Amino acid sequence: MTNTNTIQVREIALEALLEILEKGRLSHLVLGQFLRKYQYLEKQDRAFLSRLVEGTIERKLTLDYILDQYSKKVSVQKMKPVIRTLLRMGSYQILYMDGVPDSAACNETVKLTIRRGFSGLKGFVNGILRTIAREKEQIPFPEKNSLEYYSVVYSMPEWIVEQWMEQYGQKITEKMLLAGLEAKAVTVRIRTGTLQWEEGEKSLLKEADVQEVFWYPEAWILSDYDSFEELESFQSGAVQVQDISSMMVAEAAGVKEGDFILDVCAAPGGKSIHLADKLQGTGCVEARDLTDYKIGLIEENAQRCRVNNLRVKRWDALEFDKTMAEAADIVIADLPCSGLGVVGRKNDLKYHSSREGQRELVQLQRKILMTVSAYVKAGGVLIYSTCTTNRQENEENVRWFLEENPSFVLEDLTEYLPKGMTEAADPILQLKEQITSGMVGLLQGVFPSDGFFLARLKKRKG
Repeated sequence: MTNTNTIQVREIALEALLEILEKGRLSHLVLGQFLRKYQYLEKQDRAFLSRLVEGTIERKLTLDYILDQYSKKVSVQKMKPVIRTLLRMGSYQILYMDGVPDSAACNETVKLTIRRGFSGLKGFVNGILRTIAREKEQIPFPEKNSLEYYSVVYSMPEWIVEQWMEQYGQKITEKMLLAGLEAKAVTVRIRTGTLQWEEGEKSLLKEADVQEVFWYPEAWILSDYDSFEELESFQSGAVQVQDISSMMVAEAAGVKEGDFILDVCAAPGGKSIHLADKLQGTGCVEARDLTDYKIGLIEENAQRCRVNNLRVKRWDALEFDKTMAEAADIVIADLPCSGLGVVGRKNDLKYHSSREGQRELVQLQRKILMTVSAYVKAGGVLIYSTCTTNRQENEENVRWFLEENPSFVLEDLTEYLPKGMTEAADPILQLKEQITSGMVGLLQGVFPSDGFFLARLKKRKG
């Protein structure tokens, strides 16, 4: 980072973190807004800003625990918001950013303390940060293998650790927790077969380092690029941001040319565009969502990708649409969920989730499933998917749905999903058995993707 920008970039990070941690705004929206506002910054400064903001949020529980060990006067929760945020930022740099000298982390944080009008607390801030820097190899942590230990070390709320332990056991839980702290690559789908893809593929190879997924040639993992939205391959519509797990929805749907596909909770539109591509210019995908904002996201993506066989409609998935009764060959129900499969990608999500919220989501999911299942024609397919690892929202919901709707049956996914998937998975996932059953639950850290769940449900004929 250039010397002239050290204070400025940290002050921008402070403003962003105050918006996210103190005002409750969504981190990806705030960071995106700040990166656009300060797009004149050098690439390394933008990278530093992103790392500091995302990392401080990701490690918040760990940082707060450590700060409480060294703040003798007041706990983190009782500090002034600006001081609390500055200490989190400073301690994150000391503990997790090897490229930042401890002295710089301390000095720049103290300067910011003064700049923000808290000169009287500069000694307090300086003392805590210098003590952490001096003793960082001897920080006392909770008793090993306790819930508090896993929560603090992996910066994950205790209730999530407890739920994963209950549902998956200690070994898998540790893999999932570790995955939540690992760097998250951006995965894109190359839109093969479209007008844009050949030139877009060439430009992408010039704009970023790419790694192909051996069992899914359309999936590329990107690294070493600046702003994704500025990539020519993205602007031309040749690539679509989409995790490997999300790509499975269109695969599992078994799209045939001429199909009519209804995607009932479609924003931001990645799955809808994938489905439309699979139709190869035939048939139609109708992408729906609840708000004008979400509809705008779908339309923006569809226009960028120049998709002609996709239409967009604002509709509440809870409200029955009699014009769609038994009209769809395929219904995609990628429903609102607790998002525990993407907590490593959306770092603040874990702080806003709760067991009570999960129970409410289960009921919402069931109501939507009951409503939209009526849109599937005889012989058609309902794909139910979520980006959570909570079995109540996943397998248990499917079992409940089948009891309530005997006209639907689970269908073996073997012929629909890429053959190399089982080779990529940790054997502990028993992926082959899951695929055969018609329900697949991917777990971050156990499979090279986000946490995800899907089920293929076929509606009987007659």
